[in-house]
Amino acid sequence: MTDKRMVVELDQVNTVANRFLAELRDVDVQKDPLRFRRNLERMGEVFAYELSKTLDYEEREVVSPLGVANVRLPADQPVLCTILRAGLPLHQGLLNYFDRADNAFVSAYRKHRKGEDGFDVEVEYLSSPSIDDRVLIISDPMLASGRSMVLVYKAMLRMGKPKAIHVVSVIASTEGVEYVKKHFPPNTRFWLGAVDEEMTAEAYIVPGLGDAGDLAYGCKV
Repeated sequence: MTDKRMVVELDQVNTVANRFLAELRDVDVQKDPLRFRRNLERMGEVFAYELSKTLDYEEREVVSPLGVANVRLPADQPVLCTILRAGLPLHQGLLNYFDRADNAFVSAYRKHRKGEDGFDVEVEYLSSPSIDDRVLIISDPMLASGRSMVLVYKAMLRMGKPKAIHVVSVIASTEGVEYVKKHFPPNTRFWLGAVDEEMTAEAYIVPGLGDAGDLAYGCKV
């Protein structure tokens, strides 16, 4: 059986998305939270456009003031899922283009072990429509170890079995990509802005861009 899993890296081609990605990494541009959020949103819009080419379409008729036009429109709308809080701007970019999509939100966070460097990933809150036989798009700006993404996917399965899955991240680590490829089903496509080789012991991507949630919304206690 052919493995249908695909990994698309946007930075491998010359597009304007590379400028958005460069600004997201830039320590000077990062000082403007509004621009940081907008760049995440713009990356979401680029991802949505590219991802839309893979969906199923059907012919429809649209009546204009001068006649009838035959157009090809998406056969159904996806479910957009994101991980709170860092995923919100990226999610909004996807929603700007998939503007009729249903939405799901999941809370996942790192729970650090007392007196240790390690941490566990906890999933607490989930709000979602049914995803039975739907296209599921899960987005999170950073795909570091991949553990959060896999746990969120498993939590979403409580809401049904999707017919196709897309994972969207602005920056991923090589290790994280390999991890999610092992734990997601064969009908998954991974849409990544860039893949960085290194990751610290604390599971931060190098060079990455830092903590996306803090840069977008301010430091947390």
